Amino acid sequence: MNQLAEIISRNEDKIRAEWIDGMTRSVQRADLISKAELDEQCGALLGAIVAGVKSSAPTDVSAASWESARELLQSISASRARQGFSPVDVATFVLSLKQPLFASIRDTLKGSQDEMFKTVWAATELLDRLALITTEAYMATREELITRQQQELLELSTPVVKLWDGILALPIIGTLDSSRTQMVMESLLQTVVATNSKYAIIDITGVPTVDTLVAQHLLKTITAARLMGAECIISGVRPQIAQTIVHLGINLEDVVTKAKLSDAFALALDRSGRTVTRKDGVRASANPISTLLEKREE
Repeated sequence: MNQLAEIISRNEDKIRAEWIDGMTRSVQRADLISKAELDEQCGALLGAIVAGVKSSAPTDVSAASWESARELLQSISASRARQGFSPVDVATFVLSLKQPLFASIRDTLKGSQDEMFKTVWAATELLDRLALITTEAYMATREELITRQQQELLELSTPVVKLWDGILALPIIGTLDSSRTQMVMESLLQTVVATNSKYAIIDITGVPTVDTLVAQHLLKTITAARLMGAECIISGVRPQIAQTIVHLGINLEDVVTKAKLSDAFALALDRSGRTVTRKDGVRASANPISTLLEKREE
């Protein structure tokens, strides 16, 4: 291993140049990383490898002496995962070092086949272990990104819309599970408090199926809203969903349901002492944008 460190130190410029050239011709994404940045990363990694090989644990990449190399590889892998590199590109960053390094080992130890074989094998094991570090760091970063994106999608998929003073609408698209129900409940309750609304319409037109679990989640949300002083109306109950609810014996007797969002909105307006009328002289076929809505309090 000391011999390997000496070979890398003696031929560092040549190895780095051939390494960068190989990546440029194979996997480097010029649109995602500049050659100057790539050159800097390669030089820093070669220096960290030399320091690790010269340490008291030359083959144990998990030792404290390899901390600098590990941190560098983890940082590079995480950065490339965020930039959009593929797992192959990230792993190849380390594995593509083999060819220029093996060439330098061959030129240096060509007079001793046994020494050359031992050094090549040691270099192979070392680079493979370092490549595994890049893969693990890449996967961890991708999982973190996916989790954050899922959280953002959940927040975007549960918007609470203010339809009128004191009337909210919560359109739900997709299936309801425990984590999403919690987010729906928190979003609805926060908006109820912020707007001092008395009526909330939960529209399930975009929910593909309603089973016992989904119904339980809906009932939990309705109960929580009632505790905050808001009455809930469920809209978007299609014939298939109605039949499923009856077949499963789900009790929704205390919950007001409507087939359409417009029907639920009209009911909420009526219960809040409002009504919508057409302005005199406006034809029934007029554009809805030109229709005037008048709000009359009791």
